[in-house]
Amino acid sequence: MSRIPAVLQNLRLPVIGSPLFIISNPQLVIAQCQAGIVGAMPALNARPAAQLDDWLAEITETLAAWDAAHPDQPAAPFAINQIVHKSNDRLEQDMQLCAKYKVPLVITSLGAREDVNQGVHSWGGVVLHDIINNKFAHKAIEKGADGLIAVAAGAGGHAGSKSPFALVQEIRQWFDGPLALSGAIASGGAILAAQAMGADFAYIGSAFIATAEARASQAYKQAIVDGNSDDIVYTNLFTGVHGNYMAPSIRAAGLDPEHLPEADPSKMNFGGDAAAKAWKDIWGCGQGIGAIDKVQPAAELVAQLQQQYQAARQRLQLG
Repeated sequence: MSRIPAVLQNLRLPVIGSPLFIISNPQLVIAQCQAGIVGAMPALNARPAAQLDDWLAEITETLAAWDAAHPDQPAAPFAINQIVHKSNDRLEQDMQLCAKYKVPLVITSLGAREDVNQGVHSWGGVVLHDIINNKFAHKAIEKGADGLIAVAAGAGGHAGSKSPFALVQEIRQWFDGPLALSGAIASGGAILAAQAMGADFAYIGSAFIATAEARASQAYKQAIVDGNSDDIVYTNLFTGVHGNYMAPSIRAAGLDPEHLPEADPSKMNFGGDAAAKAWKDIWGCGQGIGAIDKVQPAAELVAQLQQQYQAARQRLQLG
């Protein structure tokens, strides 16, 4: 049985909303938390950097007010994603703001760092580190991460190429701490399947792009509603790291999604304006979008996932 930190023990649905670059904002995070799942947002979405202070104040104050008004249904915790790659020149400043607000969960990406983990632990926070293979999983835990997010094949944005079955079983051979699974999860049945494989939580991102609160264009949201896995392209062209993107947005940028060149990995960029522009014009998305058939408020999506999850559990019990 996994050892789950107290902050993650009372979710109404075992789901962590993944931090969506450009798209996640306080409104989406708050809606996710109020619906009973972890809401998450990249620190880098706050531009200029000083805006992060305002956003963290808004999230913490709004959720505290919700808890006071709804003692029987308190909000789930929220998470801030920190890119710890060297290209992120805001990391120290953003971490200071996380410390100021005692952010309960920090999701670290693109490099595991002991000093960052120790910093989060100093205010009582929990660190989840996202990884794409078992080798990186070992490194993350060795450097002090509390839990792992296994980013398997089919996940939106930066994603690995490992089957979720292979990745989870390899991690569970040595790690019994909190584990979330990412990769084409967009239904309640898929959430239950993630748990059946050995994960504690489903890590869901692309489905939340097609919500009212998400900071995405209507064209982006509608493309998710209209699209399916055939519309997803896996390439490293845009940031130097492989990820999944929507073919219609690649065509709109004047490129052929079936004949994309390889990027130079030594020129990776995740935190600057160039990266923001690339992700604004090129739409990150996972392979699970065939399950998304409408744009709706985040709370309604969570309720739909919860109904599907319970129905899937009941089918198994009846079988």
